[in-house]
Amino acid sequence: MHPRLVALALTLCVLVSTAHTQTLTLRETDDVVGRGIVQITGVEAGAFVPDWWENNTLNWVRDERWPLLQPRPGNKRNIYAPSSVEIPGKGFRIFYGGWDGEDLGKDNIYSTTTKDFLEFGDRQAVINHGDFYHICNVNGIRFHNGSYRLMCTGLPADSNRNKPVVFASTDGKTWNNTQPPYPAKPQDTITMEGYTDYTNADINGMNVQLYEDGKYYIYFGDFRNFGQVHRAVSPDGTHFTYEKPVLDAERAVNDVKKFIVGDQPYYLMGLHMNGPRLYYALSTDGSSFPATHILFTHNGPEDRYIVAIGWVTVGDQDKPGRKIIGTLYGAGAIWALDHNRIFARWLQKKLVFQSDDGLTITGSSAIGPDRQLLSLGGSSQTGTLHLYAEDGITHLASTRVELEPETAYQLNFNPE
Repeated sequence: MHPRLVALALTLCVLVSTAHTQTLTLRETDDVVGRGIVQITGVEAGAFVPDWWENNTLNWVRDERWPLLQPRPGNKRNIYAPSSVEIPGKGFRIFYGGWDGEDLGKDNIYSTTTKDFLEFGDRQAVINHGDFYHICNVNGIRFHNGSYRLMCTGLPADSNRNKPVVFASTDGKTWNNTQPPYPAKPQDTITMEGYTDYTNADINGMNVQLYEDGKYYIYFGDFRNFGQVHRAVSPDGTHFTYEKPVLDAERAVNDVKKFIVGDQPYYLMGLHMNGPRLYYALSTDGSSFPATHILFTHNGPEDRYIVAIGWVTVGDQDKPGRKIIGTLYGAGAIWALDHNRIFARWLQKKLVFQSDDGLTITGSSAIGPDRQLLSLGGSSQTGTLHLYAEDGITHLASTRVELEPETAYQLNFNPE
């Protein structure tokens, strides 16, 4: 048998800890891989672990496609504000805003689908700015019955005070019972009681919805009174009553997702400030958040100015085991914020290959949430492959391997 086949067949075993043995194996697959690259599938993040977030130890890996989504050809090309909604068993529907190859520089809301973030379906404008100057900064949720709800920023044509607007769909395609794109109307604007001078509030790009226990919550900020994230509640998602500030920070809130670990809920907030980094805050009740952490900084000149963030999650928010597998974010290379693209980073298990001749290679990029790439060079290498958890610290297993460039492998990790 060829030595490489022997190595693949016998990649068994491996880390023995005081608690239990864990097994790591590789097998070759038919995926096409670039020159000098090894692709290893099987590294997608597992269930949410709050300790890693509280300690800010997270292994973020940038997607090799940089950006993940470009605007379509056209006169005006500027897309950002991604919001990913899981369709259980089928993949994801992604909403985003901006000018996706339009003639006019007025923001609309668009949608596409993907099974696994490897390929994307047709794009479609679902909400047109209509009676507004723009409609953008979308935040979407999907209910168990398959219906959807979007909350967006709307700038009225006769005002410079942005307000949240909402839209409903039974299937994610047709909105407010109108064939797409639905033209936004003033009556789509939410109301709010109890927030001081709500009429003059400027809620621009800071309108996040969370549905929990039969109630709709909005997390928002106000550029006329900046420095806090606030929360309001509604029985119907349209008529809100102000509650209180939940976070002291000069940050723009863009997403909040809920997780259950044991019997404890956790609420993960994502924020930005049109700069080189993203932020997050983690709460156990959703009504009060501690100081923010830096999530990560920009990777290069292409994503220097980050203008939006949306978590990518898998699983029911009210059941244990829900995962956060990555984040999509809008960013651009110039401060004017009108040349944005959509980028992706994935929360993955960490791979480190140590060759017998002393070379150390760490996974440097990804293709989607489950594939990690290692730059091997032009020749095969024999050595030890180490697998770490998504915190990048906790060692899970190791195995002896021979890696061949331009080859794809499937990783199987089985705690015993």
